Amino acid sequence: MTGAAAAIEAPLLQMRGIDKSFPGVHALRGIDLSLAAGEVLALLGENGAGKSTLIKVLGGAHRPDGGSILINGTPVDIDSPADALRAGIGIIYQEFNLVPDLGAWENIFLGRERSVAGFIRRGEERRRARELFDRIGVRVPVDAPCGSLPVAHQQIVEIAKALSQEARVLVMDEPSAAITPTEVEHLFNIIRDLRTQGIGIIYISHRLDEIFEIADRVTVLRDGEHVGTAPIAGLTRQRMIEMMVGRRIENEFPKHHHPIGEARLAVRGLARGEAVRDVSFEVRRGEVLGLTGLVGAGRTETARLVFGADRRDAGTITLDGMPLDIRNPRDAIRHGICLLTEDRKSQGLVLGLSVRENFGLPNLPEFSAAGVVHRGRERDAFDRFVDSLRIKIPHREQAAGNLSGGNQQKVVLAKWLQRNAEVVIFDEPTRGIDVGAKYEIYLLLNELARAGKAVIMISSELPEVLGMSDRILVMHEGRITGTIEDVPAASQQDLMTLAVG
Repeated sequence: MTGAAAAIEAPLLQMRGIDKSFPGVHALRGIDLSLAAGEVLALLGENGAGKSTLIKVLGGAHRPDGGSILINGTPVDIDSPADALRAGIGIIYQEFNLVPDLGAWENIFLGRERSVAGFIRRGEERRRARELFDRIGVRVPVDAPCGSLPVAHQQIVEIAKALSQEARVLVMDEPSAAITPTEVEHLFNIIRDLRTQGIGIIYISHRLDEIFEIADRVTVLRDGEHVGTAPIAGLTRQRMIEMMVGRRIENEFPKHHHPIGEARLAVRGLARGEAVRDVSFEVRRGEVLGLTGLVGAGRTETARLVFGADRRDAGTITLDGMPLDIRNPRDAIRHGICLLTEDRKSQGLVLGLSVRENFGLPNLPEFSAAGVVHRGRERDAFDRFVDSLRIKIPHREQAAGNLSGGNQQKVVLAKWLQRNAEVVIFDEPTRGIDVGAKYEIYLLLNELARAGKAVIMISSELPEVLGMSDRILVMHEGRITGTIEDVPAASQQDLMTLAVG
């Protein structure tokens, strides 16, 4: 039995009145959640809504201050991850918990090896790993080091690990964030198959299109409270957004059309090996240029060449008609070109430093003299962006790693705006960001365009590309395969046709 009726008649999992506080933060306030065997329950909410805390309570990483957890109607005490595993709960976090240098089979059984006289029964574990992959329906080389596997196969290893532990409840946290659309569809087929095996799945994602395709019901959290649970059949996209953000958003993609001027950034014949091959384009004053394509198409590689992060084999770059000799990011920054990287955590921020220090890093020449940083000027400049970009922080010394994804993105943007960047390249600006924060990022794109900046937005989310771009370039295997000039008349199918070459 699947769907809402199953959840009511025979709950596999129940979380009742879950309460959790941290110093200064009441993270969860009496949360209720139920999951049926063979059901996919989408768990939604903005960053900071309490989703991660609730899942960590379920997985034994946090002990709740109040409430109870029941499996098949029987209360269970989950004080540690080991308790969760014994209760049949498997959690696949967005950042995989794999040892890169160990093989797939070794990761599956790590810490639970079967041995005889101190010797691991390698042959038996390899065989069991192959059986698990056959059950999932994907062939993964069992001896290959996990660090060498594609992300989609690493995800399969995580699923196999959970199944090897006899998981009856499987939690997937942003499982589609780093895989291709084809791999997402294959993942959905796996989820559907697991559902027929009676496994209950909690699916967390900010991509609402996926929710409508795979979920039976939706549970929404906001500010640590349970807003509501409803069958997917009774929800519209607009209603789902309203539940998450607590207000009506009239237009999910609030594109403002400004006068578009002359070309600012011009790229000709850009090339680097097979990754980028003879790429040429222009970005005009006040324009948001969308750049899309499948994973591996060369979008990020093109942005890195423009920014000087990688050395190009060929090609020229001009800004406002002036040829630029960009050999490294320092050259690009000096000429007013900035890049908000796809992986803001490892490439855009120093997570252990405060948000103020992250803001000041690329602006030290402005805020320092004789090797001494004038912290007052730095604070005053940062405070202006806290207000104008609506950055939500308790104080300036908050560690950047403790912010939500949307606020991390705003801190990165603030440091580049302080540099008075004229060309702003966003690489996957809304990946891992909730719908409310996405809306604010879209408004910022509008503001940059209105100010006459040249904006490049790289994105895998086709509705976003169509909703926010003035013009769209599509890449495939390192080349530009097409340009969409009349964006309002274009469809996702048009983009996919160009993206597959």
